[in-house]
Amino acid sequence: MKALSLLGSTGSIGTNVLAVVRQFPEHFRIVGLSAGRRIELLAEQVREFQPECVSVGDSSLVAALAKKLPPSYRSRILCGVEGNCAVASLSEADMTVSAVVGAVGLLPALAAIRAGKDVGLANKETLVMAGRLVMDEVRRHQVRLLPIDSEHSAIFQALEAGRKQDVARIILTASGGPFRTWTQAALQNAVPEQALAHPNWTMGRKISIDSATLMNKGLEVIEARWLFDVEPERIEVVVHPQSIVHSLVEYQDGSVVAQLGIPDMRIPIAYALSYPKRLELGLQRLDLAQCGGLAFEPPDHQRFPALRMAYEALAAGGVKPAVLNAANEAAVEAFLAGRIGFTQIAEVVGAALDSTAQGDELDLQAILAADQEARVVVEREIQSA
Repeated sequence: MKALSLLGSTGSIGTNVLAVVRQFPEHFRIVGLSAGRRIELLAEQVREFQPECVSVGDSSLVAALAKKLPPSYRSRILCGVEGNCAVASLSEADMTVSAVVGAVGLLPALAAIRAGKDVGLANKETLVMAGRLVMDEVRRHQVRLLPIDSEHSAIFQALEAGRKQDVARIILTASGGPFRTWTQAALQNAVPEQALAHPNWTMGRKISIDSATLMNKGLEVIEARWLFDVEPERIEVVVHPQSIVHSLVEYQDGSVVAQLGIPDMRIPIAYALSYPKRLELGLQRLDLAQCGGLAFEPPDHQRFPALRMAYEALAAGGVKPAVLNAANEAAVEAFLAGRIGFTQIAEVVGAALDSTAQGDELDLQAILAADQEARVVVEREIQSA
């Protein structure tokens, strides 16, 4: 039985991880849980899975959570970054699953790796912010970093069809989001409710907006560069509205290997948790005849400049990917709060990339400082608009 620590247990990915654990109690058990502010749901999860340790977003929530749990938990409730890192590195855990959203995932992921834990990674920001640093730590501590994002899981699976030295290209698929066919003029008037209405996937608010801007795909390009050690010029993006082909790998002989499946996150989650085994999930099977045609088209960099910005940040190197990520997080939050328009997300991210200084990509403090600087720049741009 594999013991799991789960970061971000109340989010979309986290609840799906627990659904897989619930389905296979003979394979997995939960020893640690962390969440942000949804303490009602977290309390339910703690009562059901009875972890050794639990953490919440900040100290103001500890007493409220304690009231909802048996007295034995009152000395086992942690909080904040320190709590996340403690849950991530629990001695009882065989594997840590990072399902948190945003830059908050970086330090706990490093804590888990340095504690010798395999990591199931759904937090792409960890590798966007500090890809070289994190992968150096993975090699140093001889642990496995297993992808949970559907696209990176697809690539991981397709890479098993051949030798790494024979890979010609990695091709990430993007659904195109809810605004794929919208004009530039229409995009300027898009509101959060429209951006959150993803046509294929049920996701959290932040990742749904990233899907609408195509920033999510840009972040995935950066993640793929480090996770699979592939040069950026050999990573391409193609828009695939049906979300059936989750990504592809092209080999030098011209063969293209794809992973297909219904759009259900339990599939990549279960594969990461059980690798190299596959579990019988009892899900609806993919019926290709029922699917009909599968379409592919190039991304429109003019209407969706976020993808281009991600490639540029990756090419610039240093702390620029961390700047990109932090600026995007702040801009998306502002859009969801009604402070800026949809097309302004990319505009303020671009301003942050232009305004922030360069730094060493192996210096954790420089990465964290760049993250904070980018957020300051975004706020300044919003206030001056």
